[in-house]
Amino acid sequence: MNAKPCSNSLSVKLSQVMPPDTNPHGTLFGGKLMAYFDDVASIAAIRHARKNVVTASTDSFDFLAPVKAGNSICVEAYVTWTHKTSMEIFAKAVTEDLITGERQVCATAFLTFVAIDEDGRPSPVPAVYPETEQEKLLHEGAPKRAEERRERRKQSKGFADMFGTGYPWSR
Repeated sequence: MNAKPCSNSLSVKLSQVMPPDTNPHGTLFGGKLMAYFDDVASIAAIRHARKNVVTASTDSFDFLAPVKAGNSICVEAYVTWTHKTSMEIFAKAVTEDLITGERQVCATAFLTFVAIDEDGRPSPVPAVYPETEQEKLLHEGAPKRAEERRERRKQSKGFADMFGTGYPWSR
């Protein structure tokens, strides 16, 4: 498989935030924004792998500014690093007050996707290479983030084993 530049996978979604998408404070539901991230990041992963993908993890999802009803929200994502069958995707969201033109980054996140074959098994993905300084910075830090994800996953499995499938009051 030939390596591909990060920019090949760039995916963008632009939407206007409507009242049904907001909470009682008139700001976008966090879960709605997270769903936008998962959608756009999955497109970036599929573009890179040219295979179906599944979300493996979402980490460091940081809400930085509120997104108000009537604003636009633009989510951008691209593959920053790959391993054998997995891809790290960086995503950011920019909100814009469509009346004043004021824009600000309102959220960032890293997501990991795994490419799958026709049988639903992990499938190899091409390597990715950075071209811009920003891409290089993200690419260089990816192995450390991948290790942190592995450690967090071990901890999550430990919690799953500890708490099991029952409710605390049913034991």
